[in-house]
Amino acid sequence: MKKVFYERLIAHLNRKNWWHVPPVDPDAYEKRGKFLASSFAEAEFWGRPLDDSQRVSIANPLIGDEQAISKVLGIPPQYDGMTLEQIAAHDAKWKNAALKKGYDAILLMSPKCFAEWKAVGKIPRSLELNILNLSDGGGKQKGGKNDRTRTLRSDPEENRPE
Repeated sequence: MKKVFYERLIAHLNRKNWWHVPPVDPDAYEKRGKFLASSFAEAEFWGRPLDDSQRVSIANPLIGDEQAISKVLGIPPQYDGMTLEQIAAHDAKWKNAALKKGYDAILLMSPKCFAEWKAVGKIPRSLELNILNLSDGGGKQKGGKNDRTRTLRSDPEENRPE
């Protein structure tokens, strides 16, 4: 992986608008991290996304497809037929392993896109980002850099000139 590709990708991730579907479990962020999708349509797969996109600030993400990430973390990838509880437990294992290795996020790409990014640096349109650490030292959720929304439309439409 070339350093220039890595730095360019991190800059892209930090200036991109991300979409989030709030979890049902209020402790989900602490257990598994905060999952973000690269488009509203992709986020809809998991439920109703928030109306406003969000921005992130990450410095050291673990980047790869499921196989590459599982190899780095030493935890097998998810498999077909897993229940939601098993998926949640698996996500928690990945989060804890990545934090222990010093990563602040996990960026998931498809195998084809990951290979192309490693080879020529092409950043895929479809990405899944898991922000791992959203809490302060006391373990409580904070309204920090990776937990704020950024409104795309600052004024209501009725106040806009035609």
